[in-house]
Amino acid sequence: MRKIILMMSVSLDGYMEGPDREIDWHRVDEALHRHMNDKVARLGGLLTGRVTHELMAAYWPTADAAPQATPAEVEFAAIWRDLPKIVFSRTLPPGPAEWHATVVPEVVPEAIRALKEQPGGDLVVGGADLGATFLAHDLVDEFHVYVHPVLVGAGRPMFPASSFAPAPLRLLGTQTFGNGVVLMRHERVPV
Repeated sequence: MRKIILMMSVSLDGYMEGPDREIDWHRVDEALHRHMNDKVARLGGLLTGRVTHELMAAYWPTADAAPQATPAEVEFAAIWRDLPKIVFSRTLPPGPAEWHATVVPEVVPEAIRALKEQPGGDLVVGGADLGATFLAHDLVDEFHVYVHPVLVGAGRPMFPASSFAPAPLRLLGTQTFGNGVVLMRHERVPV
């Protein structure tokens, strides 16, 4: 069975974006980008909210044509375009959308569990609110958190006010990148 992985970048003080939604403090260098390319290329799909999807769709479909694009960016643009995506949105029309996306109006736990039973690679859920919804429905199997060596001071926390029960986690591993980013991978401990 494939897993649902909550994957997010955060500051050392626990913010996923600054007070004005800025993420320019992310320390993404060529090595981290290549790591992400390798990881995302093996996925079965992305599960995102509307805001995250629109942010990605505004840049990645044509990023490989930009003259300043790095080799890792060129590679990721192709990966992102072809990867199946489910976009959770109450404001976009439901059904098929651009860039291999399907829009659904809400998280239906039974549908997500059925999706996990399908063949294919693991699925990544991204975004604080959507992640919290998946946690509230006990749908997250693993957490892959990229901690960036920066203090943001304010902004949107990685986890909004808790609407999910405490859950014990087990460390699966860590990886340190040359730019100071540390990946921590945890899995839910069955209770």
